[in-house]
Amino acid sequence: MRSVLNKHIMSFVLLFAAVVAAAPLVQDTVSRPRTAADSAPAHALSAVRVSADRASRTQYRVTQSRSSTRTLTPLREVPQSVTVLGPQVLRDLGLQTMVRAMEYVPGVTMGQGEGHRDAPTIRGQSTTADFFVDGVRDDAQYFRDSYNVSQIEALKGANALAFGRGGGGGVINRVMKQAEWTPTYSGRLQSGSYDERRFTLDVGQGVTAQLAARVNALHEKSGSYRDFVSHEKSGINPTVALLAGKTMLRAGVEHFVDARTVDRGIPSANGRPSALDWRTFVGDPEQNRSTMRVNGAHLLAEYENGRGLTLRTHTRAMQYDKFYRNVFAASAVNAAATQVNLGAYSTGTDRRSLFNQSDLVYTSRHGAIRHTLVAGTEFSRQATDNVRLTGYFDNASTSRAVPLTSPAAATPVTYRASTTDADNDVVVNVAAAFGQEQMHVGEHLQFVLGARYDRFAVRVRDHRTEAVTQRVDYLLSPRGGVVFTPHHTLSMYGSVGISSLPSAGDQFSSLSASASTLKPEQFRNREVGVKWTPRESLELATALYRLDRTNSAAPDPTNAALLVQTGAQRTSGIELGVTGTVTSRWNVVGGLAVQQARILNRTTLARAGASVPLVPRTTLSLWNKVRVASRTSLGAGVVHQGNRYAAIDNSVRLPAFTRLDGGLFVTLPLALAMQVNLENVLGARYAATSHGNNNIMPGAPRTVRVSLSVAP
Repeated sequence: MRSVLNKHIMSFVLLFAAVVAAAPLVQDTVSRPRTAADSAPAHALSAVRVSADRASRTQYRVTQSRSSTRTLTPLREVPQSVTVLGPQVLRDLGLQTMVRAMEYVPGVTMGQGEGHRDAPTIRGQSTTADFFVDGVRDDAQYFRDSYNVSQIEALKGANALAFGRGGGGGVINRVMKQAEWTPTYSGRLQSGSYDERRFTLDVGQGVTAQLAARVNALHEKSGSYRDFVSHEKSGINPTVALLAGKTMLRAGVEHFVDARTVDRGIPSANGRPSALDWRTFVGDPEQNRSTMRVNGAHLLAEYENGRGLTLRTHTRAMQYDKFYRNVFAASAVNAAATQVNLGAYSTGTDRRSLFNQSDLVYTSRHGAIRHTLVAGTEFSRQATDNVRLTGYFDNASTSRAVPLTSPAAATPVTYRASTTDADNDVVVNVAAAFGQEQMHVGEHLQFVLGARYDRFAVRVRDHRTEAVTQRVDYLLSPRGGVVFTPHHTLSMYGSVGISSLPSAGDQFSSLSASASTLKPEQFRNREVGVKWTPRESLELATALYRLDRTNSAAPDPTNAALLVQTGAQRTSGIELGVTGTVTSRWNVVGGLAVQQARILNRTTLARAGASVPLVPRTTLSLWNKVRVASRTSLGAGVVHQGNRYAAIDNSVRLPAFTRLDGGLFVTLPLALAMQVNLENVLGARYAATSHGNNNIMPGAPRTVRVSLSVAP
């Protein structure tokens, strides 16, 4: 294992060396300083500007973000590991889902999510709720699409100051496309293996000098490499922008529907994924269905007085209507390798969320000291109805054995409530205030200090007993960081951040009497790192971190009926990342993570010393796009994950895998472009991820996607 690890580290070090060596060899038009030769006639200057614009549109590196600090900050000055997948990366890699996107984020892996939701593990912390849209919480359980997304940001390490409760390992933030005055006219048709059919549209422009509008739309209907599996989704997202004096108003609505077969993969056998064909469906494809409807609206107002003061308020209202029903493998394959046991249940969730965030930002300078002060509030209310029913086969038993020769046979199932099934409504009210100072001392030193204080109140009403359980937590979340910039291309940082997760959990779907007595779990992230931009279009970054999770529930050693908060977990690791343009012909994005996540003290779920599931010791991803002719580019990529455990009991191991991908990009006449993406070029058979020991998702075999796009 050590030799394999050393090999991957050495490979990435060699990549870094190659990048650094190649960087000065070619000077891009965008970064080339002006000389006397540039004093050309007006028509020549116009040609240079067009070339620069085209180059900037095809670059991979994103230079700044407001997510981590709540102010628009260069990424090299953010004291935190941040991976940003910009618009060109999303297009070139065809990253339509969060599952695919996270393959290129070091330190993050995706779980199967029971076949109906995004379920990342970030620095050893599994979550379904740490998703955000333009910095506002998007905590429902569904598969998100990128059709209306400008960039995807993965911010790693606890940072409750910016995002509030949870986020112990980090968060995933989608920056959405918004109406702009620059004309946008693009469409994309895509077809591929397994009956994939997808269409997206992005149209917008300035209507008047003060008003701009934009519409993004999606429709997809596709099959799968897995038998009986398909999905259909559609979305529309119109937005407008209105400039009124010193105030910018932005508003939009979205309607998104996702209907799919719930696919929970294959069971294990003898501590490994079973030898079933990777196409085999286990369960009942007629009953395994999920439908998600998302309806939302947002209003953002930003006022600048021109003297260093900015007031920004963002309101977002969301409704999530989710139902899924599944019949799935509830056991490993039996010793004779002839059958597997099935289980079944259904769940309905209706969530209505209203958020308001307000930030007041003031910038000033006193001699060599520059201040950026942020003060803000957040208020939210979320009301959720939850209903879960257990499946009874032949209206009698919660388990049924089926032969491996036909594990997808139709099975009569009746769904009704068991004694432990949820039937409740939950109301969560949050009120928070925060403050932060970004202080630049001279040109080389910056301090980031701040804290957030939340009042988190949850109330759960059980409709079966009419019992009401509630709890109020007061969460203090400090954060501190220092950034040293010895040169404008190089920064070194250190930071400490703390986040908390109340006892109601990620989705606050239930709150038992015993859980209501527990204090919030706490996450403390300590990190140092280096960010280097050898050229403006290329960034190299590394981070070394330790993340401790404490206050986890554990059984009382003297009374098994009681819980104590002595459980603890630790994740330690190092991340390396590269994003940008190495030469005028070569774009690259990738990362390496080497980490270990273990239980330090026993919890209710795990023994001390257990490894956290879905955390490979080593993950590596690298994508290269090289222009080989004036209108043609080639892409080549690799994705590697080391051995992982499927569940916290560490009884089933998912073997390491390496997948090779490719791409072809051709610019055609009439503003058309053709793109071909080839995934798993060598047809490797591998276990991509899991949800526990017996819902293991086989990776896709060789897959081809062809798209035709138009953009002036």
